[in-house]
Amino acid sequence: MASNLAGLGVSSGAIVGDITAFGELRRRLMDLGFTPGAAVRCLFAAPSGDPRAYMIRDSVIALRGSDASLVTLAG
Repeated sequence: MASNLAGLGVSSGAIVGDITAFGELRRRLMDLGFTPGAAVRCLFAAPSGDPRAYMIRDSVIALRGSDASLVTLAG
């Protein structure tokens, strides 16, 4: 299983564990719905693999791999 959101495979789902970012980026990720306990699913990736689109709380959010790696997964 992936340890962070960047490692989550396309069409795979997981539960958000924690946000390891600080400051404004942490606040922004949390405002987008990446809070502990939230269910997230990777919908698709760009042909180059970055960015990826994630479904979280009935919204589709695209994140760069560098930002997605700051969201750890539970379990």
